[in-house]
Amino acid sequence: MTLRHSIAPHEVELVAVRAQGAGGQNVNKVSSAIHLRFDIRASSLPEVLKMRLLALSDRRISSEGVVVIKSQEYRTQEQNRVAALARLDELIAGVSVTRKARVPTRPTRASKVRRLDGKARQGEVKAGRRRVVE
Repeated sequence: MTLRHSIAPHEVELVAVRAQGAGGQNVNKVSSAIHLRFDIRASSLPEVLKMRLLALSDRRISSEGVVVIKSQEYRTQEQNRVAALARLDELIAGVSVTRKARVPTRPTRASKVRRLDGKARQGEVKAGRRRVVE
């Protein structure tokens, strides 16, 4: 069950910067890459999600609790903006999933018997390899 939490637009800071890579001569003139900054502590997310996000060891999260995502894979600013917001949504969705607690299981009696029979058989094989003492 994945919950998608809505984030208010004023909580996300989007800044256009110059991109590296593809774009030809246009890359030097147009600020098409997007820097997304999202302050986890100041956000309206539930406390549980804030704590999970801050506990992540993700290089995109600074020590001050600010998520910084740079998107520059597309040549247009709008596509990069959408991609950056999608990555932020994916990051939040990843911590919003509550893992089911593992219930420890016990081996069945038959599996214990099979294991012990196998060990006994292997012991007999090894005993048969020993030097014969008269």
